[in-house]
Amino acid sequence: MPVSIRDVALRAGVSVGTVSNVLNRPEEVSTESVERVSRAIEELGYVRNDAARKLRAGISTTVGFVVLDGQNPFYNDVVRGAEDEASSHGIAILYGNTDEDPSREKVYLDLFREQQVRGLLIAPYGDVMTQLRRFRSSGIATVLVDRFSADSGFSSVSVDSVAGGRLAMEHLIQGGRRRIAFVGGPFDMRQVTDRLAGARAAAENAGVHVDLEVVPTAAMTVEEGATAGARILTRPRREWPDALFAANDLLALGLLQSLVSGGRVLVPDEIALIGFDDIPFAAAAAVPLSSIRQPSRMIGRTALRIVLEEAADPDSIPRQTVFPPELVIRQSTTG
Repeated sequence: MPVSIRDVALRAGVSVGTVSNVLNRPEEVSTESVERVSRAIEELGYVRNDAARKLRAGISTTVGFVVLDGQNPFYNDVVRGAEDEASSHGIAILYGNTDEDPSREKVYLDLFREQQVRGLLIAPYGDVMTQLRRFRSSGIATVLVDRFSADSGFSSVSVDSVAGGRLAMEHLIQGGRRRIAFVGGPFDMRQVTDRLAGARAAAENAGVHVDLEVVPTAAMTVEEGATAGARILTRPRREWPDALFAANDLLALGLLQSLVSGGRVLVPDEIALIGFDDIPFAAAAAVPLSSIRQPSRMIGRTALRIVLEEAADPDSIPRQTVFPPELVIRQSTTG
């Protein structure tokens, strides 16, 4: 059986209240009592259950984090950043991966609301604003991650995906590419539509004629990227695009797999390729992958910091934190 505060009191020959005072308000206890209680704690190996104490006081020591794709290293890094920040505040992260499934998303949201977490971080997939308003009405601070909040009632931490899409497209156009395919989906993901919007804006403002086609995918995975690449390569060679912009790096890696398999395509001589996120695997790919970098760990750290601030001050004004994207150029676009 674990050692209790009552066991400590019996060993020290003092009341339970005196032990509690030693642990929480030692300045109110005599030096002799502090020494006796401290000695009993050491002899018995008593470990203070700080989490239980905070729960009794109505202060949760956990923050829920719901992400839409737990297989994407980008989200793993975002969560890692949140965990790094949480550890300095004595907070634990409860993690839920929805796998781009609205029903799973609802399950995690219901669970975290029942657990009365101190705050909620969420990279949403479906339309969850009604549920998030319930969190707010329950006194649970909520921050959107990797999604700009159009609802002024919620803070958000994100990267400017429209600007990122524009950067990627401008880089391809400056490299002389004129037949460019945007590969991504599903299009109910805000990140995908924002990146496509940026690419379209760059094509329209290029000052030269650029053909931009859209190759939809069912998910943002390596497998979907490989499938999309295989579809593109079934066309006659003269109808191939001369560049591909993948909505994330996992898609880009799948596309690269299809392109270089069997030496069918020279990357970037015949088809250039750029992704989005700059995950660790991008630089280590068979052809190092150009990408649009997001400061993933900083996103997680910032989101955790904001949600704790709002939990401490429910009247704080929600704010939208938007980081600028960064173009990282590697061999898949420059050779």
